[in-house]
Amino acid sequence: MNIPFRSLVTTAAATAAFLAAIAPGGPAHAQPAEVKNVVLVHGAFADGSGWRGVYDELVARGYRVTIVQNPLTALSDDIAATQRVVARQDGPTLLVGHSYGGAVITAVGVDPKVTGLVYVSGLAPDVGETIGQQYADFPAPPSFVIETGPDGFGFLNEEKLKAGFAGDTTDEVAAFLRDAQVPINMSIFGDTFTDAAWRTKPSWAVVATQDEAIDPRMLRQTAERIGAQITEVDGSHVAFLTHPRVVADVIDRAAKESAQV
Repeated sequence: MNIPFRSLVTTAAATAAFLAAIAPGGPAHAQPAEVKNVVLVHGAFADGSGWRGVYDELVARGYRVTIVQNPLTALSDDIAATQRVVARQDGPTLLVGHSYGGAVITAVGVDPKVTGLVYVSGLAPDVGETIGQQYADFPAPPSFVIETGPDGFGFLNEEKLKAGFAGDTTDEVAAFLRDAQVPINMSIFGDTFTDAAWRTKPSWAVVATQDEAIDPRMLRQTAERIGAQITEVDGSHVAFLTHPRVVADVIDRAAKESAQV
């Protein structure tokens, strides 16, 4: 029986494609890319140095960790600062945001390079919402006092900073945070969000049960709304500073699990 040469070639190509698909390591068995890049985004009244303990934990576990320094001058400025860092990552990336930094990663996380989002006492507005609207049902606790200057930038009240921001730190650490605080342009809290990455990306949330800057009930409600996996920690608003291993564990788990999505 004579089989046309073209038929032989077509049959051979189809067989090769099938074998490649079922072979170990072939397309049918392709493994998702490992997430080894972590970008940490700080919140208001602080800078990136508070992440040092979390940074050390993650680097020891083999992650490439980069810390954003938000200028806190405008929402667009902070989004741009974070986007620049994400653009420098060499592959799949997990975004982590503390407090206001959660709002920043909510906007930046739509980048296709981002595999997941971790909120540490984090805010997570929806499209069409402002950060200020997040507080509609749960106003800030009375010990969290912001003093706004004539230029529109706010500082935390120095006498109440420890109680309202860093209750589980030592007096010495609280004093450093007080004297090193970075003011935020208060107009940011009225800006409307046009992106909400948590709608399409998996999320994890660390809820500090002793948070006196954001009501823990609000943090839980936010985490539940975005469908985040929730981990509670007995800490203040700066739990990433006082419980770095707990926070690093959540980030580690999120990196591994987001790679499977």
